[in-house]
Amino acid sequence: MKIPFKRGNILLPKNTDMTKWSVVACDQYTSEPEYWNSVREIVGSNPSTLNLTLPEIYLEESDVEERIKKINQNMEELVNMDFFNEYSDSMIYLERTQEDGKVREGLMGIVDLEDYSYEKGSQTLIRATEKTVIERIPPRVKVRENALLELPHIMILIDDEKKNIIESLKNKVTESDIVYDFDLMKNGGHIKGYLLNNETMDEVDERLKCLADKDYFENKYGVKDKGILLFAMGDGNHSLATAKACYENLKKEIGEKALSSKSRYALVELVNLHSDALEFEAINRYPGQLGEQGALFKWFKYKFLPGGRNAQRPVMYIDGDESFTKTGMEYIIGNEVSMKREKDYDFYAKFDAIDRFVKNSPVITDGEAHIIRQDDDGFVVWQIQKEGLKNSILVAANYNSPTEKFCVEENGNSWTEEREGREVFDKTIELSCDYSIVSEFRFDGTDYMEEKFVAATNSLSFGKLMPAEFKFFTVIK
Repeated sequence: MKIPFKRGNILLPKNTDMTKWSVVACDQYTSEPEYWNSVREIVGSNPSTLNLTLPEIYLEESDVEERIKKINQNMEELVNMDFFNEYSDSMIYLERTQEDGKVREGLMGIVDLEDYSYEKGSQTLIRATEKTVIERIPPRVKVRENALLELPHIMILIDDEKKNIIESLKNKVTESDIVYDFDLMKNGGHIKGYLLNNETMDEVDERLKCLADKDYFENKYGVKDKGILLFAMGDGNHSLATAKACYENLKKEIGEKALSSKSRYALVELVNLHSDALEFEAINRYPGQLGEQGALFKWFKYKFLPGGRNAQRPVMYIDGDESFTKTGMEYIIGNEVSMKREKDYDFYAKFDAIDRFVKNSPVITDGEAHIIRQDDDGFVVWQIQKEGLKNSILVAANYNSPTEKFCVEENGNSWTEEREGREVFDKTIELSCDYSIVSEFRFDGTDYMEEKFVAATNSLSFGKLMPAEFKFFTVIK
């Protein structure tokens, strides 16, 4: 069988400050402009991927077209000034030491987009593990379609419980194979990359073929007549979907010639599902920094920011609901076993109530969210509308986490401090006279029930909103 993971032509800077060169993925910190401002301060005038990517926090800015044009110009300048070393037909084994001290091992290479589909029910070798929000693709296509360079962070998972493929590579490399070794900015940890030799890459190819063997696959998962799932998306599904869209557009333009183009492939990192550095958690193990209310707000944002540029990616792993779990491979081929909840928190009642509310609300399931106000102190308001419906949903929230971590730098030293999240006070929102706010949804212990106002209004006032507190209302046009 042809394996859709291959050696690629990988470019690395010849001589630059790699800590300033490398930044976090563009779809992170989409509600924290202060994060990206601090990255800009760190980078300064140094060469950086910050200038070659478009952080999604800026997607709705009025100058987005100019930003994209400038990104393409920056790429062209670096290529023309011979800024990079090119490692042709290569794979890079990497070790990323996380902030918690765990080491996540990965393997850089390229995947064949002919073998990838994000469509539900797909039987391709590479598949999505979450719902792909189609509306999120076109803005990304604009960034990618004319770009000379590719700088995604796409993580693809393999199910190698014996740890024979990626984890064994540490025994195949030496210090002389290192091509980069540096600290990542803003407490991102440390990363080290090793160039693999041809013999080792051949071994990787053969071992991936073993995972893709039909008999092995069917015996392992207890299935018959299912397409072999070799690679499951772990992160960056919309980036890979964008690469696929660009490739499909090219095929429409030039036909079969596209099969031999570079657009047919995308740069990815393979990671083993069984890596000790990956944690797949049920919701009752929500991140400790968030607490129950913070975790609930994360789930609320995912559910209540549908479609469009403000859409939220899945942030929780719970009962296989549109998120990748450790049994996600079985889920895709039909044998998903839901994670069990160990305790009966009131928290879960709210969690389920949010899920039920959304599934029974066509405004949310088929609509699109638009942020209409976002203050620096944490106050945010967005409206969810569906074309053709008079009713819409208005959300007001405090997007500050109950506790927040800050990086403190002083005299060349840096450390992390945890502080209580900020409350917001004395907020008023006023809609145009075309809209009337007629009700609020309140949790009654089981569901979010609608409570009608005595009189409709086009304004609301909030004396205080606690960190991660949210409220939502019915609006009629």
